[in-house]
Amino acid sequence: MLASERSALTKADTHGILLRPEHSILGSSDRLGWQSFYASHQEEHPYEASFVANDHHLIIVHLNGPVRIRRNLSGERSEAKVGTGGLFILPAKRDFGVALMAPLETVHLYIHNDLIEAAVRELCRDDLDAVEFLPRMGEHDLLLEQLARLACTMLKEQQTDLFADSVARLIAAQLVRHHTIARHVELPRITGLQPSQMARVRALVAEKMEAPLSVDDLARTANLSPIHFARQFKRTTGRAPYQYIIEQRVERARDLLRGHLSIAEIAVRCGFTHQEHLTRMFGRLTGVTPAVYRRSLL
Repeated sequence: MLASERSALTKADTHGILLRPEHSILGSSDRLGWQSFYASHQEEHPYEASFVANDHHLIIVHLNGPVRIRRNLSGERSEAKVGTGGLFILPAKRDFGVALMAPLETVHLYIHNDLIEAAVRELCRDDLDAVEFLPRMGEHDLLLEQLARLACTMLKEQQTDLFADSVARLIAAQLVRHHTIARHVELPRITGLQPSQMARVRALVAEKMEAPLSVDDLARTANLSPIHFARQFKRTTGRAPYQYIIEQRVERARDLLRGHLSIAEIAVRCGFTHQEHLTRMFGRLTGVTPAVYRRSLL
């Protein structure tokens, strides 16, 4: 299933930890329309509860600590003192119980199972049913910690689903490569895209700029899998696919600002979700707002 065919993930798709009255939500992706993963940033307070299985994989990253955690996973009980950056990984379709002994600041990431399945198909020799996802409690994974902290920034900036989809694919690939028991394939060499592949990608972005383009769309144009495409694209351009799309949209906006269309209409024609989104991205790349840039032309 493509990202454009999925519904946005919300609190309703979580285990319900975030719905408990003890916790204070500092930010979440509920209203951002992210379809590939759900993110929340909160202050949790001591509690003990059991939760039924969920269809999506859960990663919790501790932003402070240490704090003592007890877990009951399918009758197997464990306890650990988890420090800053420690992980709590719960594979999909597993009931569990947890007890938190002290206040804790966390990021919760729910990765859509579609992305996990796609990563398994590309990164493992085994079928999905033969891949065992490993529960974690207290282990460290620097990349997952960095991506969790990036998710906090994305929540504050109200980033779009395009950015979220790219981050979710990185998380899914890291989860499959480093937190499973499976026969992993050797990744192809990073040699960059062929000129013909890059030309097709450029043409697609120019033609479909108003549409909600995804990494899947660009990868299909280059006849590559999404994970392999993203790696080769970064080698060719020095940028992630979502960064390239944003840059092209801002460049189109610069051209249109020479005319008489309203800034709101320009935002729509360049594929931004609204005028504020265009203003934020335009300012980040050019240092000025669209309105200031237009006045400078006059």
